[in-house]
Amino acid sequence: MIDAQIESGLARWYAYMKDHDLTALWEMLHPDAVFESPVVHTPQRGRDITFKYLASAEKVLGGPGFAYVGEWRNETGAILEFQNEIEGIRIDGVDIITFDAEGKITHFKVMVRPLKAMNLLHRLMGEQLAKAAG
Repeated sequence: MIDAQIESGLARWYAYMKDHDLTALWEMLHPDAVFESPVVHTPQRGRDITFKYLASAEKVLGGPGFAYVGEWRNETGAILEFQNEIEGIRIDGVDIITFDAEGKITHFKVMVRPLKAMNLLHRLMGEQLAKAAG
């Protein structure tokens, strides 16, 4: 993959995190996108479920304290380190994003630490996903 596709994909991702444009999120996901959560044991496959998880995660994590604090790239994607504090718990994590040749997200994996933060996110994401379903 050429750097232009990664650059384009990352620019769209950063814009989404700033603007919260759900149409833009949908358009940047490959139809066969896979999402891996830090608390769900099996990969979630397909654009619909990946969209649902990422939109919910942005609502839970993407508040005023959210910040990307590091970025590492390879030939197919990037690792973005993030931090936030929610309910007095500091959350450290990474988004591992893989792009296709057109800059669409094909794989999105989230890893979070410490355990207290993961447990908090598990609860908050469950509540957010229940709202989205209802």
